[in-house]
Amino acid sequence: MDFKDIKELIRVFDKSELNKLKVKEGEFEISMQRGFEGVVTTVSAAPAVAAPVAAISAPVATTSVVSTDTATTTKSGDFINSPMVGTFYSSPSPESPAFVNVGDTIKKGQTLCILEAMKIMNEVEAEFNCKILEILVKDGSPVEYDMPIFVVEKL
Repeated sequence: MDFKDIKELIRVFDKSELNKLKVKEGEFEISMQRGFEGVVTTVSAAPAVAAPVAAISAPVATTSVVSTDTATTTKSGDFINSPMVGTFYSSPSPESPAFVNVGDTIKKGQTLCILEAMKIMNEVEAEFNCKILEILVKDGSPVEYDMPIFVVEKL
């Protein structure tokens, strides 16, 4: 099973109403269980293979309302959504500066953040020129597929 198949399996599981899923193919095994904080994924395989860092273009939504725990607030601008389930990182390492900050002008193809899924670091790149209005996710937080992570203004 390759990374593309695993990513699609996670996406389908995330959108389904299943609580548990276990797939075994030869020596490769993946099991997912929905918990209190989203999807918990466990993967095991006989030989460990290093995978290259992949660049992923994030989907963009043009919704104007985001709900928070305390109240519903209106956000103006476009959203850049997470292209996958994973952990959000704003910089390449804890000591490095963030890829982007609020107020930054971003060019198409520029790295916005890293999403880690199954110990694979995936760079999320801007699909268009924009200005960062708000970063909706804290560093090290889990993100779901299609979850808004940035509020931007297209340029």
